[in-house]
Amino acid sequence: MLQETSDYDQLTRDFRWDIPAQFNIAVATCDRHADGSGRLALIVVEEDGASRRVSFDELREHSCRFANVLKADGLARGDRVAVFLSQSLELPVVHLAAFRAGLVSVPLFTLFGEDALQFRLQNSGAKALVTDAVGLAKLARIRDRLPELKTIYVTDGGGTGARPFWPTLERASDQFPTVATSSDDPAIIIYTSGTTGNPKGALHAHRVLLGHLPNVEMVHGFLPKPGDVMWTPADWAWIGGLFDALFPAWYHAVPVIGYRARKFVPEAAMQLMADYNVRNVFLPPTALKLMRQANVKHDEVKLRSILTGGESLGAELLDWVRATFGIDAHEIYGQTECNLVVGNNAKLFPIRPGSMGKATPGFQVLIVNDRGEELPRGARGIIGVRQPNPCTMIEYWRNPEATAKKFAGDVLLTGDLGTQDEDGYFWYASREDDVITSAGYRIGPAEIEDTLLKHPAVALAAVVGIPDPVRTEAVKAWIVLRPGFVANDTLSREIQDFVKVKLAAHEYPRHVEFTDTLPMTATGKVLRRELRARG
Repeated sequence: MLQETSDYDQLTRDFRWDIPAQFNIAVATCDRHADGSGRLALIVVEEDGASRRVSFDELREHSCRFANVLKADGLARGDRVAVFLSQSLELPVVHLAAFRAGLVSVPLFTLFGEDALQFRLQNSGAKALVTDAVGLAKLARIRDRLPELKTIYVTDGGGTGARPFWPTLERASDQFPTVATSSDDPAIIIYTSGTTGNPKGALHAHRVLLGHLPNVEMVHGFLPKPGDVMWTPADWAWIGGLFDALFPAWYHAVPVIGYRARKFVPEAAMQLMADYNVRNVFLPPTALKLMRQANVKHDEVKLRSILTGGESLGAELLDWVRATFGIDAHEIYGQTECNLVVGNNAKLFPIRPGSMGKATPGFQVLIVNDRGEELPRGARGIIGVRQPNPCTMIEYWRNPEATAKKFAGDVLLTGDLGTQDEDGYFWYASREDDVITSAGYRIGPAEIEDTLLKHPAVALAAVVGIPDPVRTEAVKAWIVLRPGFVANDTLSREIQDFVKVKLAAHEYPRHVEFTDTLPMTATGKVLRRELRARG
């Protein structure tokens, strides 16, 4: 834990990593607090307002039972278990069971369509998967393409080719000897979309939780403090939802609110924070923009800390947050492969609008060239992170070539361009690649383009991000049609719906423009920068 201070230089100077040889996320986030006292871990809130309180004791019991189920079903250390669920009790139970059994969990976003699911499940080689009835219907259409997937458990009843989750748990023992994992043993694969080729799975070790703690503690005003309660609308399938909020909170025995809303409603978010005395939040910038747009106010909301990240807030939004909540929003920076390496805390140093903040204690963040050589202050270059540190992935799963390209010597290359000023503040400049940042998600155009090409009307497709006042960027597709098809609004909507179903709702092109040709290089690569310039 960080020692509370108002001196950032002292905080970073005195910091030392303490990574034990043996470490297991399930023990650290659950078992340490499951002392029989019924200590509150989770409040699950449904859209109809019904809620359920869950203790660490119950989490331990449920996850031990499921670990026994997975073992009985033939899963062995290192095997993968997919988690195709939204915020719920079952989601952390599955992750904790996997961690304690020495398995590797694979979170999957519930809005993924068939193609996105198929690739991730085939690539990870998941042998078991937990989902609900909606997810089961999606999986039914691709099940015959997943020979390694042996067992599906469904949380809300049964179904063809699936086992009921809770009845199966009830028949299993609530005692399970947690595997003695090292801090470097694999724990979780989180997929991140790049710009070329298929998505890449960042394989993280159990130590990744410890790597997140300094930033979470700093940005949340030296978490934990008495009365802290954590909530985020961010999906628990992403590294942000899991390791910026859920598991760091539980490491410190801070209760978490789980709320599976189908869409973000600013008024409902404010009421939720008031009803459950939420003190600490991770609110993506899009959520804050929507709240400002709705001009939400609530006298009973008493936040202590706000973590946000994924895009710059800007002075106007920072001022609105301060006026609305009475505290500063603290921006962070990181990525799936190495997260939370930069952050803010207004009591440690003044917030500069547009800046991502300063390096998190324990991390050496640099501006480098493509060889990993540090550049002078003020120079624009690649944002790099000196290795080793516990937050960095082990590797890209089954992709040694991509893993090698991610590093230059002992520096991880984020692929983002930025600068560092003389006072140590980092400023994001642009992407080195073509990743689209939309509503807090990092979206790779290649996967969307591949899906578009599967539509019978599409001959060529290129996807870029264009400015959007709420989402930062919106996905736009430029499409060359096959002979015999006519460009019109009906076809545009049909193509959009096609991507929604096949890939994911957050990745479909909100804008479609038909064109006769696409700008390309002499070697046939699409010049996305020219398309971005057209808007």
